[in-house]
Amino acid sequence: MAYAVGLLVLLVGLLVSIALHEVGHMVPAKRFGVRVSRYMVGFGPTLWSRTRGETEYGLKAIPLGGYVRLVGMLPSADVVGVKPRAGRIGELVEASREASAEEILPGEEHRAFYRLSTPKKVVVMLGGPFMNLLIAAVLLTVVLVGFGVPGASTTVGVVGSCVMDPREEAAGTACTEGDPAVPAALAGLEVGDRLVSLGGTPIEGWTDFQDVVRGSGGSALDLVVERAGETVTLELTPVVTERPARDETGAVLLDDEGEMVTERVPYVGISPTTELQPQPITSVPGALGSAVGQTVGVIGALPSQLVGVVQSLVGQTERDATSVVGPVGIGRFAGEIASADAPGYGMAERVASMLSLLASLNIALFVFNLIPLLPLDGGHVVGALWEGAKRQVARVRGLPRPAPADVARMMPLAYGVFAVLVVMGVLLMYADLVKPVTLG
Repeated sequence: MAYAVGLLVLLVGLLVSIALHEVGHMVPAKRFGVRVSRYMVGFGPTLWSRTRGETEYGLKAIPLGGYVRLVGMLPSADVVGVKPRAGRIGELVEASREASAEEILPGEEHRAFYRLSTPKKVVVMLGGPFMNLLIAAVLLTVVLVGFGVPGASTTVGVVGSCVMDPREEAAGTACTEGDPAVPAALAGLEVGDRLVSLGGTPIEGWTDFQDVVRGSGGSALDLVVERAGETVTLELTPVVTERPARDETGAVLLDDEGEMVTERVPYVGISPTTELQPQPITSVPGALGSAVGQTVGVIGALPSQLVGVVQSLVGQTERDATSVVGPVGIGRFAGEIASADAPGYGMAERVASMLSLLASLNIALFVFNLIPLLPLDGGHVVGALWEGAKRQVARVRGLPRPAPADVARMMPLAYGVFAVLVVMGVLLMYADLVKPVTLG
């Protein structure tokens, strides 16, 4: 049931994201006078529709996209001053022009999209992707400021059993009778104890505890903990022993040969629980920028990623845990988030993870739609910028205003890109079914 709830939440979130993306196109288009004949969420058969004013609003069966029909997206051959070309490609281009011209009602030629100025066209086409970016920013704000990011708490989560060589510990070697007990166990620390002070220093965060232990030199310290609502004082004597050396992020350092680097430091043998720690709102822009940059990198490496997916399907390699996934894989992630059963992973953590997943999805929609190829929004932006550049050159040179850009000539490329996207989607769907990537 929890798995199904996760899928449902993702589906609703995806539909809302798509709907708002199309709103981002529709609102400025209407404001600039363009007639918007249809606003649809989804593809395929229409499940529901209603006409309000001059626009038909509807919901379709396949929730993998949406569209708004802006009247007059493509100028006719007469407007751009070209003659119809022969051949299959020419026929396709001319059919696209005719279909666009048929949408323009008599007397409303001035309301065609192609008649907008370059800045207005760019605003309309970027409205959708930037709506996704705005959604991602709002969701990340809720996650970071409202819920927080996982961090070490001041509550004891694990009390070790013995002091052993860190390499053996990393290899999962079991304690033996000859291994000494960890200082925490000797002091009587228990799982669930909340650290209050150590050596007279108040413990506000896990790093405070670490700093006092490291500075102890192995001397005995008074440790005050809260246990079952009562204050308990213990005597904790850290032992100086070999432990893994770590960098500023907490990652274990490795030498040139890939071996663990160790150092002799005071050690007590406990680990904290994790908890969500709210972040300042100033952390949101950095997190959003980092997420966008990572997504750009993923999309830039998409061809090689798809090669890896194909190799995993034919049995040449195992599918990488960081492999690109499609809608089925994203749905699997949502189900796993909702149904995960792990200590310390409660409702707040599930909601934060689900919102983060939706934020990532919207960032992906933002970046992907900016690819400068039709039928994506970025392709229309490039066409508008090319038209604007020609107009500026003509103005500077004192030439007559050039005709609108003949975007219809790019329709064969648009169909080709669409076919590639369909093939890619089918490939990822199949891979997510037979060679799935899981969060575990």
